Formats: sequence, C-alpha cells, structure tokens
Amino acid sequence: MRNPFSAAVLALAVLIGGTAQAADVNIGYQLVYGPWKTQMERLKKEGLGGKSIEFFKFTSGTEVINAMASGSVDISLNGSSPTAAGYSRGVDLQVIYIYDNINDAEALVVNDKVVAPQDLKGKTIAVPFGSTTHFHMMFALEQLGISPKEVDVIDMSPPDMVAAWERGDIDGGFVWDPALGRMKETGRVLLSSGDLSNWGKATFDAMVARSAFTKENPEFTCQWVKMVAEADADYRANPNGYGPGAENAMAIAKAVSGQEDQVGGVLALYDYPTLEEQVSAMWLGGGVAAALEATSEFLMEQGKIDKVLDSYDGASNAAFAKMALEGSC
Repeated sequence: MRNPFSAAVLALAVLIGGTAQAADVNIGYQLVYGPWKTQMERLKKEGLGGKSIEFFKFTSGTEVINAMASGSVDISLNGSSPTAAGYSRGVDLQVIYIYDNINDAEALVVNDKVVAPQDLKGKTIAVPFGSTTHFHMMFALEQLGISPKEVDVIDMSPPDMVAAWERGDIDGGFVWDPALGRMKETGRVLLSSGDLSNWGKATFDAMVARSAFTKENPEFTCQWVKMVAEADADYRANPNGYGPGAENAMAIAKAVSGQEDQVGGVLALYDYPTLEEQVSAMWLGGGVAAALEATSEFLMEQGKIDKVLDSYDGASNAAFAKMALEGSC
C-alpha cells in the first residue's frame, strides 16, 4: 500500500483498462480496514448518485499510481509516499480527502536490547524501503540526533520482517498491521507514526482522484466524499459498533478478506479527520502539500524519484470536502 511509484505493474493497468468500461466510475481500494467499507456491498449493487461503480483491488501504491496514470481508475485510496512519488512524476492526481491519519497504525517495534532511543545505535532495523515507515524511520533518526550510518536500516517486506523478527535476525522493524501486531506480541513499541507526525512530518492514507475526472463529475465526487465522511463520523461516534461480532466489523472484514475480530482494534489505531479538519490548514488547506513536498525530498534522496517540484500546492483540493461540509451535494 505504501510503496513508491514504479513502472513494474503496467500490465495490471492495461488489464483494468480493458475491463473497466462497464461502470460509470472506477474506484480503487486496498486491503486496509476503514469505516466506509461497510458500504461496499451496497455501492456495488446500487451505485451512488445515479452512477454505477466498479471496484478494483490494489495491493500496493505502485499499482494505484500506474492505474491512475493510465486513466483506468478514477478515485482510489493511496498512501502519502506513493502519492508524492506519482505527483512528482506528473501523474494527474489530487488528494481530495484524507481517509486516515496513520497515527499509531504504523510503529517501530523493538526487542529488549533497545530500552531507549539511543540504544538504536549498532542495531539492525527493518523497513520496507520507500514506504511511509522508511520515511518516518529516517526522520526519527534525524530528530534523535542519530546518524543513519550508526544504525543498520535494511529493506524488508512485512512478511519477511515478521519471519526475521521471529528468528531473532533483526532488533526491530517499522511496519503496519498485520505484521505490526505479530511483532508486538514479543516486542514493544518505541515510536509510532503518530509521535513522528506530531513532530512535524505527517503520513496518511489519501483519497486520490484524477483531476480530469473530478472536473467532469463534481457532484459525484462530492457525494463520494460525503459518503466516506458519514461513515467516518459513525465510527467516531460509535467505535463499539465495530467490535467483534458487530455487523459493521463483519462488513469491513468481508470487503478486504480480513478477520472481523481484528477490525475494531485496528481502526482504533488510526485517526479519521472530520470534514472541518479536512479543509483546515492541517490537511487539505496546506498540510497535505507540505507533507507531500517533504516526502518527495526524502524519495529523491533515496533515488526513488528524479526531481522535487517547485510547488505541491496543486496536489490537494479541498473543494469537494467543503461542498460536503456545506451540504452542497
């Protein structure tokens, strides 16, 4: 979900492009728990605002960006790191809503050799390179005054990370669920993405949309934002309604082939901004652009993109969240 853009999966975009014409709107989703996914079955059957919807599952941000670049998907969830990479490379996309502030849903788990942050020196820490956790790991070292040369930061996928952790090959890993949960069983959280966001470098999962699509379909885009915002509001007001055995939990688990008894616990790790927060300077009113620029600078340092743009102001668009907030759709 949070890996940067590459050209590795163009075949997927081509495949989607060949099958997506049956629906009015093509929506991408990833295997991440989220309140709006309680609505997926209804949306498949009924559509929204008089338009039919076809959903496409993606397993990485790379896939999302490729599909968006080809015009095969209109709106999708995507992590802030691949979103920054895609926008920097000229893909026609804008962030129109923050699905979630990653908050404590990504964390650095360490073993008992790491008691304090300074104990990271000389240790082996795994992260998926180019991801939001890689971004936050390097930012954490910077803030802690630890040189990256003093820590052996290695590239590892979440499943491989869990295996390495259980073998004792690594001293820690910065990752998300379900790998995060597995590592927490025998380790402890040293830092979370929530901590690092509070230090000034936010990571998030964004609703990205092709600007060409939103210009042609402002009413639908507003209604989509409104639907997601209403689902988020329901969760904030009634988190117990998403626990084990709850209908909402079962619907979300079905949508992403997950386990309903995990839904409530995972949702609690995220922060779901209100519409008022969405349009504020913290998010669509400026914070998103600043975060994407900082992320792009990191990605260029890592050799994942070729350049950082002069401005990222066009990477976010608060218009549809404002419409939803004002009741204009």
